[in-house]
Amino acid sequence: MGNTFKTAFFLTALTLLLMMIGRAFGGQNGMMIALALAVVMNFVSYFFSDKIALSMYRAKPVTREELPRAYQIVERLTQKIGLPMPKIYVIPTESPNAFATGRNPQHASVAVTRGLLELMNDEELEGVIAHELSHVRNYDILTSSIAATIAGAITFLAEMARWGMLFGGFGRDRDDDREGGGFAALLMIFLAPVAALLLQLFVSRAREYSADETGARMVGQPYGLISALEKLGAYNQRLPSTSLSPSTSALCIVKPLFGGGAWSSLFSTHPPLEKRIQALREMTVAPQRD
Repeated sequence: MGNTFKTAFFLTALTLLLMMIGRAFGGQNGMMIALALAVVMNFVSYFFSDKIALSMYRAKPVTREELPRAYQIVERLTQKIGLPMPKIYVIPTESPNAFATGRNPQHASVAVTRGLLELMNDEELEGVIAHELSHVRNYDILTSSIAATIAGAITFLAEMARWGMLFGGFGRDRDDDREGGGFAALLMIFLAPVAALLLQLFVSRAREYSADETGARMVGQPYGLISALEKLGAYNQRLPSTSLSPSTSALCIVKPLFGGGAWSSLFSTHPPLEKRIQALREMTVAPQRD
């Protein structure tokens, strides 16, 4: 419930930030235009984000006969928690990773890479799949899509505002400029996209912790997921990914390593693996919660 409240709070903050930008540069009409833009972008993301992600990774649907090992795990877990059976896809890459997508449990898909299937034993694969099914159960795909599209709309409006100020300042009158409105607008242009990014990252990181915990409780123990995360972390350090897209890396169970040094971790969509593993280890001694 804590993560759910925080997520709702920060999604609301993103929406308000978007509306503030619209109001700053277009008054009441600008605020409504900004809100309408967010609604349109969310509509597209809601209905088509899964197809876009799967096509970007060249994911192929597989049958029970082609992938019985994964099918058995998915069937067992979905029956246990009462979820519809999702579609299963395999991504033709040696980089081990997995993600879930789809707007709701009735339209969900779970995708695993060929490298993940080769690297994980049955217990570890179960932990990974339980994590992804937790995203489906918690509607995290929808939440992340909303966060991403609102953040994208904020960045888009800020970019428009920069160009608008270069060519006339969106019609703001001189009284506003004398009262400091012009300076405040400049601050908003440059700071709003950063604030949107940070809020989006917070939502994404909170969802990963929640999916780890829910997935471990779904299985009944955290050890398979702990071992899987350790393997994935070691593989990423040894062989950074070249076949997965940075633009959709937020979907993956671990963020593929593309380089960038220490600074890249500050703007990562995922919490540090060490902290995720530590939180899972603490579940072995923490009391069960209703």
